[in-house]
Amino acid sequence: MTIEDKLKEMGLALPNPPAAAGNYVPTVRTGNLLYCAGTISAYNGELTHTGQVGREQTTQSGYESARICALATLTNVKAAVGSLEKIRRIVFVSGYVNAISGFADSPAVINGASDLFVALFGDAGRHARAAVAVCGLPRNATTEIQVVVELQD
Repeated sequence: MTIEDKLKEMGLALPNPPAAAGNYVPTVRTGNLLYCAGTISAYNGELTHTGQVGREQTTQSGYESARICALATLTNVKAAVGSLEKIRRIVFVSGYVNAISGFADSPAVINGASDLFVALFGDAGRHARAAVAVCGLPRNATTEIQVVVELQD
């Protein structure tokens, strides 16, 4: 079963590749590592979650927002290398949560991305990670992730 088959089985689909919002590229490959630019919680160009966790969003809706970020990241990987089957492992995830001051559950929110990667890739989806609460994100998105992926030769 392919990764995209697993997504379909989960009732999910990859969005269209998000447009870069500045002077950068969505991915950079060096050797077998693919560095993915930050992706916010947008699906086909439309923000799915805006506002801060602890105010407009809950930890659970933040979790769903991080999951959308993971889908957008996978879209960028597929656009860069042609197939999600070329992913050997998810190496690192930097997760940012737009949250109220003092919010302490950033890891629970970013688990939305991490859980999806593990569901799709098994042990190869387990990764090192940072999960940080911040006071704002681009377009007032609820979450943003940056990912480093190891590719097969």
